[in-house]
Amino acid sequence: MVSSSQFEKIPTMIFKKSRDGFLYAAAEAAVIIRKKQFAPESCKVAFGTGPAYYSFYDELLRLHRDESLSFSNVELYLLAEYYPLSPNSMQSSARFLRDFLINHIDIPESGVHLFDCSVEENKLESFCRNYEESVIEGGGLDFVLSGIGNRGHVGFNAPGSSAGSLTRIVTLDRSTITSAAGEFFGESNVPVKGFTLGLGTIMNVGKLFFAAWGESSAGIISKIVEEPISDQIPASLFQRHPDVCFLLDESSAAELTRLRTPWFVDTPEWDNPMIRKAVVWLCRKVNKPILKLTDRDYNDHHMNSLLTVLGSAYEVNIKVFNELQHTITGWPGGKPDADDTNRPERAEPARKRVVIFSPHPDDDVISMGGTFIRLADQGHEVHIAYQTSGSIAVFDEDVIQHMDFFQELHRGLGQDGSETMKLFDRVRDDIVKKKSGVVDSRELSSIKMYIRRSEARASCRLIGIPEERIHFLDMPFYDTGLVRKSPLEPADINLVSSLLESVKPHQIYAAGDLNDPHGTHRTCLDAVFMSIVQLQDAAWLDNCRIWLYRGAWQEWPVNEIDMVVPMSPDELTRKIKAIFKHQSQKDSALFPGSDRREFWQRAEARNRELAALYNQLGLAEYEAMEGFKRILLSELKKY
Repeated sequence: MVSSSQFEKIPTMIFKKSRDGFLYAAAEAAVIIRKKQFAPESCKVAFGTGPAYYSFYDELLRLHRDESLSFSNVELYLLAEYYPLSPNSMQSSARFLRDFLINHIDIPESGVHLFDCSVEENKLESFCRNYEESVIEGGGLDFVLSGIGNRGHVGFNAPGSSAGSLTRIVTLDRSTITSAAGEFFGESNVPVKGFTLGLGTIMNVGKLFFAAWGESSAGIISKIVEEPISDQIPASLFQRHPDVCFLLDESSAAELTRLRTPWFVDTPEWDNPMIRKAVVWLCRKVNKPILKLTDRDYNDHHMNSLLTVLGSAYEVNIKVFNELQHTITGWPGGKPDADDTNRPERAEPARKRVVIFSPHPDDDVISMGGTFIRLADQGHEVHIAYQTSGSIAVFDEDVIQHMDFFQELHRGLGQDGSETMKLFDRVRDDIVKKKSGVVDSRELSSIKMYIRRSEARASCRLIGIPEERIHFLDMPFYDTGLVRKSPLEPADINLVSSLLESVKPHQIYAAGDLNDPHGTHRTCLDAVFMSIVQLQDAAWLDNCRIWLYRGAWQEWPVNEIDMVVPMSPDELTRKIKAIFKHQSQKDSALFPGSDRREFWQRAEARNRELAALYNQLGLAEYEAMEGFKRILLSELKKY
């Protein structure tokens, strides 16, 4: 076998959680700062900003507070900043640094070097030149912690940036603007320019860390770390850096050879998950169904040790084929009066109580609408819990459209409605005066919440869920009016726990976006897990199964799926109609991400692709499928 270093051209460290990686980075930063203090010398650093870095800054502050880490010798620089942008804007990197670091440590004001977004355009070039000179004076930056863009960006250095580029003002590329749309409440509000340290500037950093978390980063990370250097993937240039390391979790590292195909690197432990992973990969590699794989196929692809364990290709094939066959069920709540030995769900009780947690008021039908419909049609007592209002994802013009309708309705019915009209006038005035990226007023936010509630109810009516089983939790952590949310508090956990205690479900479904380090889905899942742990001694939990679904962008890998629910063409159409009921998210969503397709199109494609993969593996052919992963209570007790 070979070492993973044969494939990886940049050192990588894989952590269980993003927080663990950031704790390591903070400790390394502290070592360098203290070493420079002992010299004594100034220590030049630059850190990434944004919600993903909360735990990094929390740890720096803890080290300052509890372990006397002084920043008196630190000179702090920015990696990038939008231009033009007020330094008090919520999206400002300068404001983030002041709020989460500078205002709480002993760094002198002379040690804070921020980009000046008030510089006149005709003076930008000279400002950038002076900033670069400040950075490189005395040898350049000592420590940098940066994120990675979805095309391998570093700062605002987009694909095609020169390897020797220095600090400069750039026009943002389309992918950067799209990625920033959520933070600015829409693409149209994102500045079209930005300051950035150059690739050449960063190449001269003493110690360089890049952090990337979650499955959405996996594809670009493997290209950066394992493929040849390319100017179309800026971060790949740092293969030449003498002291660079990538901080990853298992999801962002998933496409690296040592995780994707560990049998190429060493003899893995051939447990059931690894066997299934290997067989599914091999089927796709040689384009054969499971039962047609041969001893030669295994031997030619570094899997001869698997045959040694199980005896022959025939034995391996039958084992994995049967396991995958048993994940398929048209009865997600269990099939009554049936032998459930090899079924993913129990036959009894025949009518189950079910709670589906949906982070936003459309994730339920986008991600598991077909299964939702099956559960309702098959007579189970289905409750849907919308964890947040989703209010920030509604366009202002949609609010105006709804207000126009109600005003016309009042006039048409000959009603006064003066108080409502006054409210609408105030909200219209708020919208007209509101600057881009500014928090909605409480009244405007409330109307947006009601719009999303009405859409959720319409979707539930189409599926057949009565009003009394629709629960709007409005968890407080979300109610900031900002894209950045508050940490979970006991009040959030208690809302979820109270619902679970009142329903005492036999099944819990939750959004399983496990590696989104700062988003709403991740926080909502934390709340569900923490609530279940809080209730772990409840008797009803012994007869409850927890199923995780995935969002609109990605499906569970087949080797991780424990239950897959097929859909007929008519059921897929019905699911899409349920998604259509969320009209404020139709045609153009406020936070579309990098995928330009509508949510129903993403969901349809994902469900068809999963069905096609099962068919490719030699299993039954279906129109579409939704996959689920089971989480055991014993796993959550360690959470």
